[in-house]
Amino acid sequence: MPGFVNRVAELRQLDAVLTDRDGAEVVVTVNVVAGTAGAGKTSLVLHWAHQIKHRFPDGQLFVNLRGYDPGEPVTADQALRGFLRGLGVPTAEIPRDIDTAAALYRSLLAERRVLVLLDNAATVGQVRPLLPGTGNSLVVVTSRSRLSSLAVRDGARRLTLGVLPEPEAVALLRAVTSGYRPEDDTAKLTELARLCAQLPLALRIAAERAASHPHMRLDDLIAELRDESALWDALSTGSDEEAEAVRTVFAWSYRALPEQAARLFRLLGLHPGAEFSLSAAAALADLPPHRVRQLLDDLVGAHLLEQTAPDRYQFHDLLRAYATGQAQTDEPEEHREAALRRVLEWYLLSADAAQGHISPAAEHLALDDASAPAAPVPEFADYHAAVDWAEREQGVFPHLVRAATVAGLDELAWKLAAALWNARPPSMPENDWLGLGHLGLEAAERLGDIRAQVLLRTDLGRAYRTVNRFAEGLDHLEAALRLVRDGGSRLDEARILNLIGLTHLRLRRLDSAADAIGEAAAIFQDAGEPLWAANATANTASTHLSAGRLPEAEAAAERALAAHRALNHRRGEGNALRITAALHLEQGRVAQARQAAEEALEIALNLRDHALEGFWLLTLGDVQRAAGQHADALTSYQRSAMLHRRLADRSREALAWRGTGQTYTALERPDEAADFHRRAAAVHRELDDTWQHAVELDHLADAIAAKDPEQARAHWAEALALLAPYTDPRALEVRRRIEERLAAGDRAG
Repeated sequence: MPGFVNRVAELRQLDAVLTDRDGAEVVVTVNVVAGTAGAGKTSLVLHWAHQIKHRFPDGQLFVNLRGYDPGEPVTADQALRGFLRGLGVPTAEIPRDIDTAAALYRSLLAERRVLVLLDNAATVGQVRPLLPGTGNSLVVVTSRSRLSSLAVRDGARRLTLGVLPEPEAVALLRAVTSGYRPEDDTAKLTELARLCAQLPLALRIAAERAASHPHMRLDDLIAELRDESALWDALSTGSDEEAEAVRTVFAWSYRALPEQAARLFRLLGLHPGAEFSLSAAAALADLPPHRVRQLLDDLVGAHLLEQTAPDRYQFHDLLRAYATGQAQTDEPEEHREAALRRVLEWYLLSADAAQGHISPAAEHLALDDASAPAAPVPEFADYHAAVDWAEREQGVFPHLVRAATVAGLDELAWKLAAALWNARPPSMPENDWLGLGHLGLEAAERLGDIRAQVLLRTDLGRAYRTVNRFAEGLDHLEAALRLVRDGGSRLDEARILNLIGLTHLRLRRLDSAADAIGEAAAIFQDAGEPLWAANATANTASTHLSAGRLPEAEAAAERALAAHRALNHRRGEGNALRITAALHLEQGRVAQARQAAEEALEIALNLRDHALEGFWLLTLGDVQRAAGQHADALTSYQRSAMLHRRLADRSREALAWRGTGQTYTALERPDEAADFHRRAAAVHRELDDTWQHAVELDHLADAIAAKDPEQARAHWAEALALLAPYTDPRALEVRRRIEERLAAGDRAG
């Protein structure tokens, strides 16, 4: 493309870097002025990357970090997840913890030769987790900032990219207009280029405007642009000549749009996220989708918008800022408020529709007050269609609640937070929702809406339990319980009690767990809620199983399994099967245990639920280990550990390490077994989980007893001290066994 020749030639300075790399990773920062980068696929960096792609046989990774977008920039965490998916890591296997994800990313690139393009970075924090660290990769970072610490700390080399030289700017104008209008005078094109400050983005838009008006003299187009330039000179401080030139061209192009296209352009500046769908745009504009599609095509054709996928669009960040500004000046306040409300309500109704498939047991919000949007709310054919929608839209979820909060739309804010909890895709970490939950709770408190507070506190309690922050989870659940007991429904009380019981179960406070779950089960039964009653029955079975009361656990598990199958509730059926498999295993029925565990896992896979898959793989691994299928067991534990790492569930990740250690013990490889038990014990100690810590020390002592009997005795003694508060049958049995091992050691000594 003429006009980019000189830009690419400047970037060819990187060829020397490529030649002088000594097989090591190199980081280059390209410092650009505002508007230097081209729009969409004409980005000069992408042009350069295409020309040298043969030098990177393992591929290229690209992300627009949106560092200067008026909304939220792309975080390093979000970019990292996109890169890992691009490198072939399934979504389910991407760690939730950014440090762990970055370590996986670096390990994948260590032996590869990849070109990593980090476009439009604002801060070093956006960039540093995306650096491969070692190997043969090249990282190119474009930014309007100098990012000096990358040079100081990471050895980055800086390349400054200025505006296009005048001949190249004229060549770009001529190339775009060629074939659409008569040959324009070079002097006139030069004048137009100067008015555009020779910035590629501004030149491209100006050239498209000229091409779309082939019968208009270039003198007239230049006169219009001069008028806009004079207006900007009057309104601006003139402190940033290039930025003012870009805005002049934006204004020139915007004012030439037909009224409906101009209105859509400025309303899109109100959209909370950087990317949006056709339907969201239709909701903003309050127009039918077929008409909005035509207007979006006009904006894409004018280079005021970029299409990223079928029915999905995004702005260049400068254009988004300009559109937002035009909405503030050209759109009456009541129209802006109405447009924002429409799009937020469209997302709320869409999330509610997705919830019907993703979380069918969850209570739907009362949405009668939501207006019927011009854009149709999605009708999802099945669970997978709903999850697909949620995965596409999850990037905008946080912006929706924040936008509602900033606009003072507190009712929409709390309803969006609650609906998005139930409509979140399985790949969305609970940690990502916690901030939205707190915003929703604050909105509910400002409104004095007790029902909303109960709902948000309940969801926060569930989310905190999932990420092992049990004290915070219990605080929210107990606060919700106090609110419902002051005037809420008995059914709400039962749901909260059930969650409190599950939190106590994770903390191995078995008596407290049994009391809370039992009280909840009685209320569910009296209220005629068979699904919730079946859930509570399964939780009762889990409590009995943890305590070692196998007959009671088996009876409850059988009732829960039958109830969930009668209700065709697959998630509940899988949980009951997991409990049944563990019971069969303890009773020596290995074949039946394997059948139940495999049935449970198949349900988790069909639901695309990574939390369930990771947890139920622990039971399958135990069964495989008992059957002597050690390779299969190690595979199950490894995948469970990976999933729980991604889910930020360190406790269950440590349980997967325990199973791995037990398998190595069975393989008579005690040193490897001891390594895994030590890692698991360290996590349980850090989490202050005395029960799991004690059990892990027992396994560690078994692994090292033959080689280091004194250290084994020390571990057993510590385990006994930790077990002192526990009096349930299973705890008593573990204590008895440890005491026998210590006594046997005394006799041998």
